[in-house]
Amino acid sequence: MRRYSRGEQHRVEVVLDGRSREGRCESRMLLSDFLRHVLGATGVHVGCEHGVCGACTVIVDGVAQRSCLALAVAADGRDVRTVHGLARDDVLSDLQQAFRRHHALQCGFCTPGILMSATDFLARNPAPTEQAVREMLSGHLCRCTGYTGIVAAILDVAALRRERGGTQAA
Repeated sequence: MRRYSRGEQHRVEVVLDGRSREGRCESRMLLSDFLRHVLGATGVHVGCEHGVCGACTVIVDGVAQRSCLALAVAADGRDVRTVHGLARDDVLSDLQQAFRRHHALQCGFCTPGILMSATDFLARNPAPTEQAVREMLSGHLCRCTGYTGIVAAILDVAALRRERGGTQAA
């Protein structure tokens, strides 16, 4: 196991939203700060910095995680997806479109993290119940929406994907 010294700079390379990116950081830099301040992925929002609010959620190697609880050096060599990578060729993903259709966002601060958790959730649970969606959302704090539109959007996307045979369309 490698030991890291305080103040020492480390090269961290990730595949960020499909593109190889690298930067330098101290061993104690959080992944959320590395993504935002070093790589410019400002869609990664930082709210509580304790893993409670979910605003910083990203997908690392296919699994949703709180980037404020992970060190940037631990992400070296990993695949990291943020909200920036959901749209393709300037076309919103089906989940983003459903959020718009169902008015599932207001101020938008929590939305990137919720979208990333919902992306991971739907990949693992293509036919969720409303209760399952609400349980997944219990790891996110939104002070604007009351969650009704968010739940409706996620259930809508799940139903549309099942109708299309499980494929995700933009």
